[in-house]
Amino acid sequence: MSKTSNTSSLPGEVDVLIVGGGFSGLYQLYQLRKRGFSVHLVDDGDDIGGTWHWNRYPGARVDSNVPEYEFSMEELWQDWNWTERFPSWQEIVEYFHHVDKKLDLSRDISFATRLVSAHFNVDSNHWDLGMKDGGKVSCRHLLLCIGGVTKSYIPDFEGLDRFSGVCCHTAHWPDGLELKDKRVAVIGTGASGVQVVQEAGREATELTVFQRTPILALPMRQHALDLETQAREKLDYPAMFARRQQTNTGYSHLKAIDKSALDASPQERRAVYEDLWEKGGFHFWVGNYIDTLMDEKANRLAYDFWREKTQERINDPALAEILAPAEPPHPFGVKRPSLEQWYYEVFNQDNVHLVDTKADPIEEITATGVKTRSGHFDADLLVLATGFDALTGGYSDIDIRGLDGLRLSDAWSSGARTHLGIATAGFPNMLMMYGPQSPAAFCNGPTCAERQGDWIVSCLEYMREHGIARFEPTAKAEEKWGAVLSEMANSTLLSKADSWYMGANIPGKPRQLLSFFGVSDYMEYCHEVARAGYSGFVLS
Repeated sequence: MSKTSNTSSLPGEVDVLIVGGGFSGLYQLYQLRKRGFSVHLVDDGDDIGGTWHWNRYPGARVDSNVPEYEFSMEELWQDWNWTERFPSWQEIVEYFHHVDKKLDLSRDISFATRLVSAHFNVDSNHWDLGMKDGGKVSCRHLLLCIGGVTKSYIPDFEGLDRFSGVCCHTAHWPDGLELKDKRVAVIGTGASGVQVVQEAGREATELTVFQRTPILALPMRQHALDLETQAREKLDYPAMFARRQQTNTGYSHLKAIDKSALDASPQERRAVYEDLWEKGGFHFWVGNYIDTLMDEKANRLAYDFWREKTQERINDPALAEILAPAEPPHPFGVKRPSLEQWYYEVFNQDNVHLVDTKADPIEEITATGVKTRSGHFDADLLVLATGFDALTGGYSDIDIRGLDGLRLSDAWSSGARTHLGIATAGFPNMLMMYGPQSPAAFCNGPTCAERQGDWIVSCLEYMREHGIARFEPTAKAEEKWGAVLSEMANSTLLSKADSWYMGANIPGKPRQLLSFFGVSDYMEYCHEVARAGYSGFVLS
């Protein structure tokens, strides 16, 4: 697997400086360059791919199926083929290399270049940027495409620094680190935990899984893809990508059933559930009855079906109750359901142990493993699948200062404040993609990159055509947008779980809904703002 080899030198001044080389950043680089902007991209990694450059743990793969999880531009898909419905991280990185080769992107990218400071200069209406290696850039527009899972989170485990084996967070997996013939302990059962557990169950001598909250995982239904089938399906790609633009899920094939689960007969509802279950992926989550995430009774029907299907796969009734309890740990779907292939079967193996840390909490990490209230579990490899300070955490790692030296971390100390999840008051000419209060957590990544990205490109073109030097939302617009998100949290079941959707997985983090639910609805808000001359923004 070849890495992107050429890296561009850092320019002194550009119209737009993009931070982040994932789907969003690369799309912006291509589209803005086409429109004549001087634009440059910096990325902390030594290759493109964003989250897929960093998350390379065993079993890592996307939970969105292809061709949904790729750009819609014909020049990119016409001669590209996948090998699996849900590709591995290795294949996704290869896809990024394909995109780079086709669009000639890396000539305007500085790799291994980390933005550490961004200060707005009132006199020039530019951002003065500083890189970790000492490089400096001035830009009129700062476009942050740093992604929603940039900052990993490691709980403050007592004794973690004393562990004598290998310890790593899934987002920082060392090259060459293998699971084979090791005693592996995995703390956390979110998406990365599920995927590591599946691989460790096959390779490790012994596997201990520490679960705080049961993951309500759904069957992936993985399968291989052949060239003949993809060639036939490509005839429908233009129409499929057009449909992708029109749904609230960001997927062409996923749309909620416009009917209450409570209005369906038991026989009809069972048939619908069975069909969605067999389709796999996120069908049972976002392709379900429209009130599944809004009505507790409808939600409980979905949970009970999930539990029945899951418990069938677990031999030990006591384990089955821990993994799929009679009483739901939270409403179904209000935490992102991971997709699994053989996760639940792993716990039928003699070399696999499950520790319920709510009943048997972790007391400390020792030199040789993990000590809980009931005993000690030896480990050679400690895997921290403990998630991320999602959606806002990556911004706090950059010294961002706006008007009057206001720090972004201070402006957001009581919670993220934005207009449309794109810009924030006091920080002119700074735009965010896939950021807090946008649809980031509830949208297929490439869809969001294109839909939100096209709006931002049009906005920057409007500013250039009208000679606008400064673009900034008002505090009133932020309050209104915050109220929209707050009402969304209150009118759904999303607020009834301590999820990263709500910022509740990080101790002390303000509790708020951090993602807008519904891509098409969100874009209608954005287009309405643009049609009204960018209402809620001060243009000067």
